[in-house]
Amino acid sequence: MRIGFIGLGRMGTGMASNLIKAGHEVTVYNRSPEKAAPLVALGAKSAEHLADACRGDAVVTMLADDPAVESVVFGEGGIEATLAPGALHISCSTISVDLSRRLAKAHAQASQSYVAAPVFGRPDAAAAAKLFVVACGAPDAVEIASPLLDAIGQRTFVMSEQPEAANLVKLSGNFLIGSVIESLGEAMALVGKGGVDLQAYLEFLTSTLFSAPIYRTYGSLIVEGRFEPGFAAPLAHKDIRLALAAAHELRAPMPVASLLNDRFLTLLAQGGENLDWSAIGSLAAQDAGQKAGA
Repeated sequence: MRIGFIGLGRMGTGMASNLIKAGHEVTVYNRSPEKAAPLVALGAKSAEHLADACRGDAVVTMLADDPAVESVVFGEGGIEATLAPGALHISCSTISVDLSRRLAKAHAQASQSYVAAPVFGRPDAAAAAKLFVVACGAPDAVEIASPLLDAIGQRTFVMSEQPEAANLVKLSGNFLIGSVIESLGEAMALVGKGGVDLQAYLEFLTSTLFSAPIYRTYGSLIVEGRFEPGFAAPLAHKDIRLALAAAHELRAPMPVASLLNDRFLTLLAQGGENLDWSAIGSLAAQDAGQKAGA
Protein backbone atom coordinates (compact mmCIF):
# COMPACT_ATOMS: atom_id res chain seq x y z
CA MET A 1 0.00 0.00 0.00
CA ARG A 2 1.02 3.62 -0.47
CA ILE A 3 1.24 5.04 3.05
CA GLY A 4 1.85 8.49 4.45
CA PHE A 5 3.28 8.57 7.97
CA ILE A 6 3.09 11.78 9.98
CA GLY A 7 4.94 12.17 13.28
CA LEU A 8 8.49 10.85 13.63
CA GLY A 9 9.09 10.85 17.36
CA ARG A 10 10.66 7.83 19.04
CA MET A 11 7.45 5.84 18.65
CA GLY A 12 6.60 6.99 15.13
CA THR A 13 10.07 6.32 13.77
CA GLY A 14 9.96 2.70 14.88
CA MET A 15 6.44 2.22 13.53
CA ALA A 16 7.25 3.79 10.15
CA SER A 17 10.40 1.69 9.80
CA ASN A 18 8.38 -1.48 10.26
CA LEU A 19 5.90 -0.41 7.59
CA ILE A 20 8.84 0.06 5.22
CA LYS A 21 10.25 -3.36 6.15
CA ALA A 22 6.83 -4.91 5.47
CA GLY A 23 7.09 -3.74 1.87
CA HIS A 24 4.77 -0.73 1.91
CA GLU A 25 5.59 2.42 -0.05
CA VAL A 26 5.98 4.94 2.78
CA THR A 27 6.17 8.72 2.55
CA VAL A 28 7.09 10.39 5.84
CA TYR A 29 6.49 13.88 7.11
CA ASN A 30 7.67 15.63 10.26
CA ARG A 31 7.84 19.26 11.29
CA SER A 32 11.57 18.71 11.91
CA PRO A 33 12.53 17.23 8.51
CA GLU A 34 15.93 15.96 9.68
CA LYS A 35 14.13 13.21 11.60
CA ALA A 36 13.16 11.65 8.28
CA ALA A 37 16.77 10.87 7.30
CA PRO A 38 17.03 7.39 8.93
CA LEU A 39 13.75 6.36 7.31
CA VAL A 40 14.80 7.69 3.91
CA ALA A 41 17.89 5.50 4.27
CA LEU A 42 15.54 2.53 4.69
CA GLY A 43 13.65 3.41 1.52
CA ALA A 44 11.02 5.96 2.56
CA LYS A 45 10.27 9.14 0.65
CA SER A 46 10.42 12.42 2.55
CA ALA A 47 7.50 14.81 2.07
CA GLU A 48 8.39 18.46 1.86
CA HIS A 49 4.81 19.44 2.63
CA LEU A 50 2.19 17.76 4.79
CA ALA A 51 -0.12 17.34 1.79
CA ASP A 52 2.55 15.30 0.01
CA ALA A 53 2.13 12.58 2.65
CA CYS A 54 -1.62 12.39 2.02
CA ARG A 55 -1.64 11.28 -1.63
CA GLY A 56 -1.74 7.52 -1.08
CA ASP A 57 -4.12 4.84 0.09
CA ALA A 58 -3.76 5.64 3.79
CA VAL A 59 -2.11 8.04 6.18
CA VAL A 60 -1.00 7.16 9.70
CA THR A 61 -0.59 9.81 12.39
CA MET A 62 1.47 9.35 15.56
CA LEU A 63 1.49 12.73 17.27
CA ALA A 64 1.83 14.06 20.78
CA ASP A 65 -1.54 15.52 21.63
CA ASP A 66 -4.87 16.95 20.50
CA PRO A 67 -3.51 20.28 19.19
CA ALA A 68 -0.91 18.50 17.05
CA VAL A 69 -3.51 16.15 15.55
CA GLU A 70 -5.99 18.98 14.98
CA SER A 71 -3.30 20.95 13.18
CA VAL A 72 -2.37 18.20 10.72
CA VAL A 73 -5.95 17.10 10.09
CA PHE A 74 -7.87 20.37 10.00
CA GLY A 75 -5.11 22.86 9.13
CA GLU A 76 -4.46 24.32 5.70
CA GLY A 77 -3.29 21.57 3.37
CA GLY A 78 -4.05 19.03 6.07
CA ILE A 79 -5.33 15.48 5.95
CA GLU A 80 -9.03 16.30 5.74
CA ALA A 81 -8.48 18.63 2.80
CA THR A 82 -6.03 16.49 0.81
CA LEU A 83 -6.78 12.83 1.52
CA ALA A 84 -8.67 11.29 -1.41
CA PRO A 85 -12.27 10.11 -0.99
CA GLY A 86 -12.21 6.47 0.07
CA ALA A 87 -8.69 6.73 1.50
CA LEU A 88 -8.00 5.90 5.14
CA HIS A 89 -6.71 7.85 8.12
CA ILE A 90 -5.34 5.69 10.96
CA SER A 91 -4.82 7.72 14.13
CA CYS A 92 -2.38 6.00 16.51
CA SER A 93 -2.02 9.07 18.72
CA THR A 94 -3.22 9.15 22.32
CA ILE A 95 -5.92 11.81 22.02
CA SER A 96 -9.16 12.75 23.70
CA VAL A 97 -12.38 10.85 23.18
CA ASP A 98 -13.97 14.07 21.98
CA LEU A 99 -11.35 14.70 19.27
CA SER A 100 -11.58 11.11 18.04
CA ARG A 101 -15.33 11.56 17.72
CA ARG A 102 -14.84 14.78 15.75
CA LEU A 103 -12.28 13.11 13.46
CA ALA A 104 -14.71 10.31 12.67
CA LYS A 105 -17.43 12.80 11.79
CA ALA A 106 -15.15 15.00 9.67
CA HIS A 107 -13.75 12.08 7.68
CA ALA A 108 -17.21 10.65 7.10
CA GLN A 109 -18.37 13.99 5.72
CA ALA A 110 -15.35 14.00 3.38
CA SER A 111 -16.12 10.40 2.26
CA GLN A 112 -12.87 9.26 3.86
CA SER A 113 -12.39 6.29 6.19
CA TYR A 114 -11.12 6.60 9.75
CA VAL A 115 -9.78 4.09 12.25
CA ALA A 116 -8.63 4.98 15.75
CA ALA A 117 -5.73 2.65 16.57
CA PRO A 118 -3.77 3.82 19.64
CA VAL A 119 -0.92 1.58 20.69
CA PHE A 120 0.50 0.19 23.92
CA GLY A 121 4.26 -0.21 24.27
CA ARG A 122 7.43 1.78 24.76
CA PRO A 123 9.81 2.86 21.94
CA ASP A 124 11.77 -0.40 22.06
CA ALA A 125 8.52 -2.30 21.42
CA ALA A 126 7.70 0.05 18.54
CA ALA A 127 11.09 -0.60 16.96
CA ALA A 128 10.63 -4.37 17.34
CA ALA A 129 7.04 -4.37 15.97
CA LYS A 130 5.84 -5.66 19.35
CA LEU A 131 3.18 -3.06 20.07
CA PHE A 132 -0.33 -3.96 21.13
CA VAL A 133 -2.92 -2.12 19.06
CA VAL A 134 -6.53 -1.26 19.93
CA ALA A 135 -8.41 -0.61 16.68
CA CYS A 136 -11.97 0.70 16.41
CA GLY A 137 -13.94 1.84 13.40
CA ALA A 138 -16.18 0.60 10.62
CA PRO A 139 -15.46 -3.08 9.87
CA ASP A 140 -14.43 -2.43 6.26
CA ALA A 141 -12.02 0.32 7.37
CA VAL A 142 -10.51 -1.88 10.07
CA GLU A 143 -10.06 -4.66 7.50
CA ILE A 144 -8.14 -2.31 5.21
CA ALA A 145 -6.03 -1.13 8.14
CA SER A 146 -5.24 -4.63 9.38
CA PRO A 147 -2.10 -5.32 7.26
CA LEU A 148 -0.62 -2.03 8.42
CA LEU A 149 -1.44 -2.68 12.05
CA ASP A 150 0.00 -6.18 11.74
CA ALA A 151 3.24 -4.64 10.53
CA ILE A 152 3.66 -2.45 13.61
CA GLY A 153 2.34 -4.70 16.35
CA GLN A 154 2.20 -8.21 17.70
CA ARG A 155 -1.58 -8.23 18.17
CA THR A 156 -4.55 -6.04 17.30
CA PHE A 157 -7.66 -5.91 19.47
CA VAL A 158 -10.87 -4.79 17.73
CA MET A 159 -13.42 -3.69 20.32
CA SER A 160 -16.02 -1.44 18.71
CA GLU A 161 -17.24 0.14 15.50
CA GLN A 162 -17.11 3.52 17.26
CA PRO A 163 -13.57 4.89 16.83
CA GLU A 164 -13.59 6.89 20.06
CA ALA A 165 -13.90 3.64 22.03
CA ALA A 166 -10.27 2.86 21.16
CA ASN A 167 -9.15 6.14 22.69
CA LEU A 168 -11.18 5.50 25.82
CA VAL A 169 -9.48 2.10 26.16
CA LYS A 170 -6.06 3.68 25.61
CA LEU A 171 -6.65 6.34 28.26
CA SER A 172 -7.91 3.72 30.70
CA GLY A 173 -4.78 1.65 30.06
CA ASN A 174 -2.43 4.55 30.71
CA PHE A 175 -4.38 5.32 33.88
CA LEU A 176 -3.78 1.73 35.02
CA ILE A 177 -0.06 1.92 34.21
CA GLY A 178 0.20 5.18 36.16
CA SER A 179 -1.59 3.54 39.07
CA VAL A 180 0.93 0.68 39.05
CA ILE A 181 3.85 3.12 39.02
CA GLU A 182 2.44 5.10 41.94
CA SER A 183 1.65 1.94 43.92
CA LEU A 184 5.11 0.51 43.32
CA GLY A 185 6.69 3.77 44.44
CA GLU A 186 4.68 3.83 47.66
CA ALA A 187 5.36 0.17 48.45
CA MET A 188 9.09 0.60 47.79
CA ALA A 189 9.23 3.71 49.94
CA LEU A 190 7.66 1.74 52.78
CA VAL A 191 9.93 -1.31 52.67
CA GLY A 192 12.98 0.73 51.72
CA LYS A 193 12.65 2.89 54.81
CA GLY A 194 12.33 -0.33 56.79
CA GLY A 195 15.73 -1.46 55.55
CA VAL A 196 14.66 -3.95 52.85
CA ASP A 197 16.90 -4.22 49.79
CA LEU A 198 14.78 -2.90 46.92
CA GLN A 199 16.31 -5.06 44.22
CA ALA A 200 15.56 -8.17 46.27
CA TYR A 201 12.07 -6.84 46.97
CA LEU A 202 11.42 -6.30 43.26
CA GLU A 203 12.64 -9.82 42.48
CA PHE A 204 10.23 -11.16 45.09
CA LEU A 205 7.30 -9.20 43.67
CA THR A 206 7.90 -10.11 40.05
CA SER A 207 8.57 -13.79 40.82
CA THR A 208 5.39 -14.29 42.81
CA LEU A 209 2.23 -12.19 42.96
CA PHE A 210 3.07 -9.55 40.34
CA SER A 211 4.74 -11.34 37.44
CA ALA A 212 3.31 -9.12 34.68
CA PRO A 213 6.05 -7.39 32.64
CA ILE A 214 4.78 -3.96 33.65
CA TYR A 215 5.90 -4.53 37.26
CA ARG A 216 9.40 -5.60 36.22
CA THR A 217 9.77 -2.78 33.68
CA TYR A 218 8.63 0.08 35.89
CA GLY A 219 9.85 -1.46 39.13
CA SER A 220 13.37 -1.62 37.69
CA LEU A 221 13.22 2.01 36.59
CA ILE A 222 12.16 3.08 40.07
CA VAL A 223 14.75 0.94 41.89
CA GLU A 224 17.55 2.16 39.61
CA GLY A 225 16.31 5.77 39.52
CA ARG A 226 16.56 5.55 35.72
CA PHE A 227 14.05 8.13 34.56
CA GLU A 228 15.30 9.30 31.17
CA PRO A 229 14.75 9.05 28.32
CA GLY A 230 11.28 7.57 28.00
CA PHE A 231 7.65 8.61 27.91
CA ALA A 232 7.84 12.27 28.89
CA ALA A 233 6.00 13.14 32.10
CA PRO A 234 4.06 16.05 30.52
CA LEU A 235 2.54 13.66 27.97
CA ALA A 236 1.60 11.19 30.70
CA HIS A 237 0.03 14.02 32.67
CA LYS A 238 -1.93 14.95 29.56
CA ASP A 239 -3.25 11.40 29.33
CA ILE A 240 -4.44 11.41 32.93
CA ARG A 241 -6.20 14.73 32.34
CA LEU A 242 -7.90 13.27 29.25
CA ALA A 243 -8.99 10.22 31.25
CA LEU A 244 -10.49 12.52 33.86
CA ALA A 245 -12.26 14.53 31.15
CA ALA A 246 -13.79 11.34 29.77
CA ALA A 247 -14.77 10.30 33.29
CA HIS A 248 -16.42 13.67 33.83
CA GLU A 249 -18.43 13.30 30.61
CA LEU A 250 -19.52 9.77 31.53
CA ARG A 251 -20.08 10.60 35.22
CA ALA A 252 -17.69 7.86 36.26
CA PRO A 253 -15.70 9.00 39.33
CA MET A 254 -11.97 8.17 39.22
CA PRO A 255 -10.47 9.20 42.57
CA VAL A 256 -7.16 7.46 41.87
CA ALA A 257 -6.85 9.36 38.58
CA SER A 258 -7.29 12.58 40.55
CA LEU A 259 -4.41 11.49 42.79
CA LEU A 260 -2.25 10.76 39.75
CA ASN A 261 -3.06 14.19 38.36
CA ASP A 262 -1.66 15.73 41.53
CA ARG A 263 1.39 13.46 41.49
CA PHE A 264 2.27 14.54 37.97
CA LEU A 265 1.73 18.17 38.92
CA THR A 266 4.18 17.66 41.80
CA LEU A 267 6.76 16.05 39.53
CA LEU A 268 6.48 18.83 36.96
CA ALA A 269 6.61 21.52 39.65
CA GLN A 270 9.90 20.00 40.80
CA GLY A 271 11.44 20.25 37.33
CA GLY A 272 10.56 16.82 35.96
CA GLU A 273 9.59 18.02 32.47
CA ASN A 274 12.15 15.81 30.73
CA LEU A 275 11.78 12.72 32.89
CA ASP A 276 10.04 9.47 32.07
CA TRP A 277 6.61 9.19 33.66
CA SER A 278 7.91 6.45 35.97
CA ALA A 279 9.59 9.26 37.92
CA ILE A 280 6.34 9.74 39.86
CA GLY A 281 7.37 6.48 41.51
CA SER A 282 10.19 8.36 43.23
CA LEU A 283 7.92 10.88 44.90
CA ALA A 284 6.83 8.57 47.73
CA ALA A 285 10.48 7.98 48.69
CA GLN A 286 11.07 11.72 48.73
CA ASP A 287 7.97 12.17 50.91
CA ALA A 288 9.45 9.58 53.27
CA GLY A 289 12.75 11.46 53.47
CA GLN A 290 14.65 9.08 51.20
CA LYS A 291 16.30 9.21 47.82
CA ALA A 292 14.75 7.19 44.98
CA GLY A 293 16.02 3.63 45.12
CA ALA A 294 17.40 4.10 48.64
